[in-house]
Amino acid sequence: MATGTLVFVFNGHTVLLALFFLINTHLFCCQQFIIPLEAPSDCGEEEFFDTSSLSCAKCGSNQRQSTTGLSCICQSGFKTTNLTSDKASITCEQCPTSKPAVTTDGFGCIRCPGSLSDQGKCQCPTGNILVERDVNGNLLEVARCEACNNDSPALSVPNIRGDGCERCQTTFINTSCVCTSPNVLAGGLCFPSGSISSDVNPSVNFAQLKFSIQSAWFVENLYSSSAACLVFSNLTACQALGNMCVMSMHSVSGLSSDACGLFYTIFRSKAALSSVHNIAYWRANLPWLYYGDEPGLAGRVLQTDPVPVVFSFRLNKKNTDIKLLAAVYNVRGEFLRWEQVGGRNLQFCPESATKQETAFSFGTAYQQSCDLSVADLLVTHPEPLFYDVFMDLGGDKRKLLPLPTLVRNQQYNGQFINQENMRNWYLSRRMFLVDTLSGREKSLSSSPKVIRVATSVKIKFQLVPRTQGGQIFPPLMMVTYTDVLVTDVNTQTVSVTFAMEYEMDQTEARTKTDTALGVLGGLAVLYSLLKTVSYKRRIASPLIDAPTILKFLLFYAGDLANVFFAVTVGTGLYWLIFYKAQQFVSVLLPLPSQEEPFVTYVGCAFALKAVQFLHKLFLQVSVDIFLIDWERPRTKSSRSVPATEETRHNSAPVSIWRTYFVANEWNELQTVRKISPTFQIVAVLFFLEVLGFSNLALRDPWATLERPPQAYTPPYSLTLRYGVAATLWLCIGLLQVIFFTVFYEHFVEDKIRQFVDLCSVSNCFTHIRRVCLVEVSVLLLSCRCFGYYIHGRSVHGHADTNMEEMNNNLKRERESLCGQRGLVPNSDIQTFQVSITNRLRMQYDRIQDSLSRRSRPSRLIDASTANLSELQFRAYNTMNHFLGSIIDHGHPDMDYAVRDKLMMERVIGMEFMEATDKSLFYNDEAHSFSDVLFYGNEATLLIFDTLFFCVVDLGSQSFVLAAVLTYVQQTIFRFIRNSLGRRNLINKTLVDQRFLI
Repeated sequence: MATGTLVFVFNGHTVLLALFFLINTHLFCCQQFIIPLEAPSDCGEEEFFDTSSLSCAKCGSNQRQSTTGLSCICQSGFKTTNLTSDKASITCEQCPTSKPAVTTDGFGCIRCPGSLSDQGKCQCPTGNILVERDVNGNLLEVARCEACNNDSPALSVPNIRGDGCERCQTTFINTSCVCTSPNVLAGGLCFPSGSISSDVNPSVNFAQLKFSIQSAWFVENLYSSSAACLVFSNLTACQALGNMCVMSMHSVSGLSSDACGLFYTIFRSKAALSSVHNIAYWRANLPWLYYGDEPGLAGRVLQTDPVPVVFSFRLNKKNTDIKLLAAVYNVRGEFLRWEQVGGRNLQFCPESATKQETAFSFGTAYQQSCDLSVADLLVTHPEPLFYDVFMDLGGDKRKLLPLPTLVRNQQYNGQFINQENMRNWYLSRRMFLVDTLSGREKSLSSSPKVIRVATSVKIKFQLVPRTQGGQIFPPLMMVTYTDVLVTDVNTQTVSVTFAMEYEMDQTEARTKTDTALGVLGGLAVLYSLLKTVSYKRRIASPLIDAPTILKFLLFYAGDLANVFFAVTVGTGLYWLIFYKAQQFVSVLLPLPSQEEPFVTYVGCAFALKAVQFLHKLFLQVSVDIFLIDWERPRTKSSRSVPATEETRHNSAPVSIWRTYFVANEWNELQTVRKISPTFQIVAVLFFLEVLGFSNLALRDPWATLERPPQAYTPPYSLTLRYGVAATLWLCIGLLQVIFFTVFYEHFVEDKIRQFVDLCSVSNCFTHIRRVCLVEVSVLLLSCRCFGYYIHGRSVHGHADTNMEEMNNNLKRERESLCGQRGLVPNSDIQTFQVSITNRLRMQYDRIQDSLSRRSRPSRLIDASTANLSELQFRAYNTMNHFLGSIIDHGHPDMDYAVRDKLMMERVIGMEFMEATDKSLFYNDEAHSFSDVLFYGNEATLLIFDTLFFCVVDLGSQSFVLAAVLTYVQQTIFRFIRNSLGRRNLINKTLVDQRFLI
């Protein structure tokens, strides 16, 4: 391969070209395209707006701007000669003096028979037409003014363009086209005098703005429409009059000269005529605007006869399509078309077609809201359209059911009548969406001072009570209009809402709920009284005083909370199962307004459960506890060598570490639960948000967990949301409890049973991590004379042993060569419920008073250094000796008996026998001492967490936030329970806080 050198040869032209490109690079790469903003209104009189360049362009000579501003026309006295290729597109030539006028089409010059107009064209007297060409289209030398023959039989008048004669309107007298006095000419019609008063009221009342205006449309058309409807039964005029009444909100006042008053006058005058389709409120030739004004009519119309349509959600007979049709009229009363209701005709908001179609799926609660610009409304709705809405019943011969309409703004003699109960409602028929016409005050071409917008359109379906076939009553369309004072069209907006609502009579369901609450609440009173009686027995106080009443109220709060919780969870599950699983429609969800009592019940359940939880928390952190050390001093000599006489008097002190060890184990047990709270929260959140169980709470009949993103998402039902969340929380919690109690505690670790074993002798081969010999008993007093006793006395006599002696002791125990661990001979039962006598309690209190530790160090610290009195040492030893001697039957006057509890005593939680002469120790293999721990109150904690989670979710509509706050709540209360329980343990057992881990 050869290697060479590249040689570039430049000439002068190449260098210049390169420099040119370098200097002008920005012209090719960095140019910004900016044009000025111009509009047709910015162009001068001799300019037009060029739509191709979006700018003003100059007209040609002798030309001026056209009325549209988008082209040029010849000036007055100039005719158009030919078209050109430039932007002006025409050329103009001045007419000669012999033919000074320009023809109507602008392409010729002509001589006029009379005067010229300001535009330089011929004009004729009234009643004449201008003729400029012959029948063949040839231009005449002189234009002619031909008079139209007003007399019979011609009866002609000039047409609207003034270039031909046409027959005059049929309302005029047959002998002439002139409306002579005393007849009245209005709207191009001639009316006989006295047919209807010409003193009509063309004002439109805007009640929300508290003023009225003289509507230009009403001024021009109200009298002529009402007169033509009354005198000539003109169908279009009757419809136009009805439209003006609808634009007046169907409101009826004491005046008979306003739009609705005139309509009622004509309605009554046609009472002799037949009704339309046998509907008494629909008179011949008139639109159907009202149902009638008798009281209670609305209830009979809406809640008497079911619609002959059956809705179902499942199987082959599925029918959820709501088919609505609307007869559409323009403001002049002309029928335009039949229109399928759906899409954008009643819905303003720009949603996708898929979401808008969902509105007409039966059972799916639909609501869409948005803000609309007033400027856009003025452009898209220059005139209102009017809708008579019907429900398509289908069948071979299609039948229609009229939808009653409730106009919330309707007034009767100045009072809003459709705001209160149904008995006072006045139902109507026709409605509109936007009215930008009636608010034009000066002329029809002026801008409206006020516009009216249907800001809320709701179609409401009511289920027939106790139906099993999906029958409904006639749907009700509810319309609320808003008067918008136009101030700045470019910035003003209007909020609009379209909704589909489904309801059923909730009276029966509410009655059943209240009955359940009443019955269960009464039982809760009895149960709370029973608890109070048991409490009075356990504190050995027969008096009914203020603390007793307070205790009863605290017990009742917890029991009533359980009642509210059971009823609300049952109610949520009922609606979830029966609504989502039904085939033919038999139930519908409560409306948000109907859910308020249910939410109140949930709030009551949470508040009362919180009181119960705090009450139990207080009891747990104030329980009396004492650790009885059974170990006695031993000689300091080796335990493997027989002791001599000298060593018997040289005993070793008892080690405190075993007591500290038991105290630490008890401290760890205080917040142990039967479930994992963190796993509980994560699992519930996983099911709700990841697997989509939250979709079961949507207000539609579909039990699907996944929804396509483009589909409409209905609002949530608070009842279903609570039912789904509470059921999931309880089910996952129950599964955890079963797992922990059945599997985990049997095969992995049972902390409660281990603690009991720890107090005496632990099995070293099973629990290798535990200290083997402890010999410490635990006395717990949750009430003054009631509590729990864990017997931890070793059957081997001593716990402080060397390894050889410990192994020998364990071997003897395995070979049954020693006694059993139980309190009673030949018994393994180590846990008891104790009911002590008042005498024993008083002695306990006397010793306990001297043990009070407000701010003193532990017994491990030197007494002289820590200023710890010898009295307190003696008090501790006295208590330890006293309780030990009680257990050993060392006090005949404070003796005890051991017995089993009766079945009924276990069920109701009360002891039938009172400890008067002897204390009673009840065998307790269920380890009920856990009642003073979180472990024994799992049901209360689980329900409290459930209610807390649900209440936060109902308030925030966020499962994630509810989960986070529930975790925070659990952490806070666990910290409080640990801290206060630790302090109580230190105060009651004299354990130094520095030795609690």
